[in-house]
Amino acid sequence: MNPSAHPAPGRVVAVHAKGTHAFSKDTLPRITLLAGLGVEGDAHCGATVKHRSRVARNPHQPNLRQVHLLHQELLDELAGRGLPVAPGQMGENITTAGLALLDLSEGTVLRIGEQALVRITGLRNPCAQIESFRPGLLAAVLDRGADGALIRKAGVMGVVLRSGPVAPGDALAIVSGPPLHKALQPV
Repeated sequence: MNPSAHPAPGRVVAVHAKGTHAFSKDTLPRITLLAGLGVEGDAHCGATVKHRSRVARNPHQPNLRQVHLLHQELLDELAGRGLPVAPGQMGENITTAGLALLDLSEGTVLRIGEQALVRITGLRNPCAQIESFRPGLLAAVLDRGADGALIRKAGVMGVVLRSGPVAPGDALAIVSGPPLHKALQPV
């Protein structure tokens, strides 16, 4: 699919990375996405899993969580509920605005900035660290649909297909998606 076939529906608000395992990440002027690895200099960068609990189970699993994207709209919602959270504090690498991340299909490819391509692999599954960071936050990032199904709102995960720099203000556009929508599942 032609990348210019889709207008840029979103933008990058902020970018974050941290070289050590910590709940929050440092806000930076720019990050570099590395194909097949993730965010240069981030503790989760690598072809195989880096999340400590997943490494303990099987360190040879492919890393489907190379990049974490979180929508500014969630941070705005949380602030409105009395739970202010700044970009990067929930551990995301890229804070976005203007694109309904949770509505994307598994396999959707996003162009972020001029060069980087990221394939969406699934939802971030919020864990107890969120509650330790700010009491009440775990319940706030979980919801129930009309059918009673659990809705996870803590962003999406992806793998880097093409390297490139990413900075605040960069465009975020859908390049392609699978022929049939496949609802995102936790990864």
